[in-house]
Amino acid sequence: MRPRFLALWALSSMFVTVAPVWAHHSFAAEYDSKQEITLKGVISKVEWTNPHIYIYVDVKDADGHVTTWSLEGYPPNTLKRTGFSRDLLKIGDEITITAYKAKDASFTGAGRQITFADGTQKFAGPAGQ
Repeated sequence: MRPRFLALWALSSMFVTVAPVWAHHSFAAEYDSKQEITLKGVISKVEWTNPHIYIYVDVKDADGHVTTWSLEGYPPNTLKRTGFSRDLLKIGDEITITAYKAKDASFTGAGRQITFADGTQKFAGPAGQ
């Protein structure tokens, strides 16, 4: 009975260890590196959480219709190490951000470079792969 329990425990432990790797996605699976876009809008929400930050930007078209884009960025620790602190992203601030569109044609993307109102620029995510 004991060897069977140990084998089951080992198998269960292995599955729990590997499961987070299965949950993570690749850039190429979700985003199209050939569809780079530039969005200008107002930050409406910021999720500074692992495994990636999300910046929500309200973008107004020529007719005044607002679309909220959800843009994924680097992990918080990566941003902190490059000098990109969470207080740089303030709700209500206007930014221009380059991104790669999602393959599913939703209003989501992989954020790349942010230009702030004062002209400073920071990278929020990787170059298209």
